[in-house]
Amino acid sequence: MARLDSCEVLESPLAFEVSYPRAVALAHVAELLDELLPEREANDAVFRLALSVLAALRGPDVWMPVTYFELWMTRLMGYLPDLSECLACGRSLNGSRAYFHALSDGLMCPEDKRLASSEISSESRSLAAQMFRAPVESFAGTPWPKAQAADLRKFLLQTLQRHIEKKLVTAGMLEKIGG
Repeated sequence: MARLDSCEVLESPLAFEVSYPRAVALAHVAELLDELLPEREANDAVFRLALSVLAALRGPDVWMPVTYFELWMTRLMGYLPDLSECLACGRSLNGSRAYFHALSDGLMCPEDKRLASSEISSESRSLAAQMFRAPVESFAGTPWPKAQAADLRKFLLQTLQRHIEKKLVTAGMLEKIGG
């Protein structure tokens, strides 16, 4: 049993200049945390992830921190399938083309892909593997346009939205941001 009588804000993500893309990215992080975590659950890994991503969102670039956060949240919640093998046949996807579908839980090889599947590039899968091995700070400073890993973000959003069984409001707002 604990009781909190008062608190003091030590640092706020809104203390720095807030552009529209940054405000949407911050709202996206908040929405994902709200939708994915049960009330009153202490989750140290998610807390540390959120702190590091909020620090990375201080700059003008939003796409790398958003991608990193979506990838790790999908993994930490247990929703991320193996990105290196086909969901249907188990064949290795390393170096080959891979596809995902909004209604399936993993990646598929060209032979097993469904109609209306989207392709996820080997570059995006390789980038995801790099993000699992390095902190978000190690990706700061490299240019990251919206098009980079857009297929990975689409896959992650479809996975997250399927598991929470609703569309994320901020996902549509992120799509409308240029860059």
